[in-house]
Order: sequence, then C-alpha cells, then structure tokens
Amino acid sequence: MSFRYEIRLSGEGGQGLVLAGKILAEAAAIYDEKNATQSQSYGPEARGGASRSEVIISDEDIDYPKAVNIDLLLAFTQEACKRYYHDLKENGILLGDSEAITQVPEGKFQVYRVPIMDIARKEVGKVMVANIVALGIISSLVKVISEEAIEAAILSRVPKGTENLNLKAFKIGLETGKNLLVKSEA
Repeated sequence: MSFRYEIRLSGEGGQGLVLAGKILAEAAAIYDEKNATQSQSYGPEARGGASRSEVIISDEDIDYPKAVNIDLLLAFTQEACKRYYHDLKENGILLGDSEAITQVPEGKFQVYRVPIMDIARKEVGKVMVANIVALGIISSLVKVISEEAIEAAILSRVPKGTENLNLKAFKIGLETGKNLLVKSEA
C-alpha cells in the first residue's frame, strides 16, 4: 500500500511558513530519501497577508503537487484555521497556536492547541523561531520524517549564525510534542 502524507502550514506572511515547508520537504527528500514536493502561496503583501506552504511526502512518485486531503494542518492565525480546516481528512491533525485560535472548528480530527508563539518568545527568546518550534511539535506528533533529517535540513536552511537558536527551538518543540502525546494517551 502506498504512503502519502499531506501537510499545510498556514498563517500570515512573515511567520516563516515557507521556510518551514522547505525544511520539511528537504528533510524528507534529501535526508530521508522519500519523495517530497513543496509549494507555497501568499497574498500580495510581504508581511501580514495570508500565507501557506504545502508539503507532500510519499514513497511513490507525486503526480499532483497540491495538497487536497490534508493529514496535518498547522494554523498560526484564526483566519488560516477558518479557511483551511475543511481540507483536513478524517482523523487528521489540527495544530493551532492557542493564542491565535480562539474558535476551534468541529470536525472528525484531532485538535492540539499549543502556545507556539509564546513558547518561542519565552523559552527560546525569539518569537521569530515559532516556525521551528512548530516543526519540532510536528515531528513528535507524526513520525513521517526523522528528527535527524529535520535537524540536518534546519542546519542547511537557516541563516548563518542562527543555527544554535534554531536547534534550541526545534528541541523545545520536540519536547512539547512529546508531552502532548503523553497527555493525550492519559
């Protein structure tokens, strides 16, 4: 049976979602030797407008590069959550920033509300790495791409001089995700 996993990272411009998507796709394709494609869409505004990045990971050729049956949706804004939750498949995952997502949609999917921005701000020291914190959480929740592959892709993609900051953010995200799983199993 073939494997296909679709991820949509959504929010607004300036939140690093395109970079996060590129990191996931590179981790899957280069470091985990899977097939992966990444696409992005954002409004005409560079910052503040709607933004999304989609990553599809498969063990077979990917003949259609757009995500249509989402396994995991990351929503950094209420608007992104409202716009995209309809595309989540049954038993998919909605991972939302709890500061931004105040109205949780109903559906046959798991919901994780996590203060991702706040974690980045308080535990890492910079809100700008919230995207990398989210990658750590995603890595813990869904074992689609290895932690080592994501770490390697982070190191190859983030600006020089920020590697340690981003690795710290990723590790904090991993721990946050592992704690979410423990709580949901209890």
